[in-house]
Amino acid sequence: MDSELNSWSTMPTTFEDLVELIDRGIACVSVTVVDTSGSVPNECGSRMIVTREGLHSGTVGGGKVEKRAIEEAARLLTASPRQKTHFVHWSLNKDIGMTCGGSVKFYFEALNVGSWNIVVFGAGHVANALIRILMNFDCRILCIDPREEWIGKLPEAPNLTRLVRSDMPAEVRALPDDAFVILMTMGHTTDKPILLEILRTRAFPYLGVIGSEAKAIRLRKDVVEALLPAEMQRAFFCPIGLSIGTNDPQEIAVSVAAQLLQERDRIQSLSGSPSRSTEMATTGEKPA
Repeated sequence: MDSELNSWSTMPTTFEDLVELIDRGIACVSVTVVDTSGSVPNECGSRMIVTREGLHSGTVGGGKVEKRAIEEAARLLTASPRQKTHFVHWSLNKDIGMTCGGSVKFYFEALNVGSWNIVVFGAGHVANALIRILMNFDCRILCIDPREEWIGKLPEAPNLTRLVRSDMPAEVRALPDDAFVILMTMGHTTDKPILLEILRTRAFPYLGVIGSEAKAIRLRKDVVEALLPAEMQRAFFCPIGLSIGTNDPQEIAVSVAAQLLQERDRIQSLSGSPSRSTEMATTGEKPA
């Protein structure tokens, strides 16, 4: 009875963690014990969450059976074609190599796998126009801005998460690895620290900063002054968007959305050639 109460006592935290990961668009697998028989290390209802980094939170019993479940969850995160759900029934003795004589059934559910994640830093006029276009696509959008009044101007949509955060560079570490990231905050002063944090610690398939050619030159000087590798000067798009339209926020948003689609499709078409895809994504090279 005590073990049963203990397994359920961790459930609220696990659910809260799962909701946070889903909102942030981070790929994860929920692993739940749905049935047991005989001597087992944990009870029905026990749950853990696994991300690409490994065990995120919760437990399904620890030891060999949990290690095997984590491996199975990791397989779901990389399965091709994408497999969203999976059910297993393991004998702890025969399948796992444990001395326990029982058996356990697990239900695996992959979430945010295969989603197109787009992160927009800034909620100003262009960001607002861009998000209103993107929310019609099959994607998950995260918008981050320190100004509550501007975040409040964004539309509500099931695929849009709005975050008010005063320390925007601190949010970089929690972004999905496959996110397309666009910086369009209040100006160079607020774009710069986010950009440098990304270049120091992360690598995204698309990274763009709104601005003119003059701003691009300034940002690349910032990269040099930050003592980052020389190749990082070409690791982002600036200016962003295709060479269409005027400087009207609505038309800029269309050009940026078009570039995001273009880059997404290009990277997907090159998925069989990862070295070439990685090279082009990190240098900011544009197709001819």
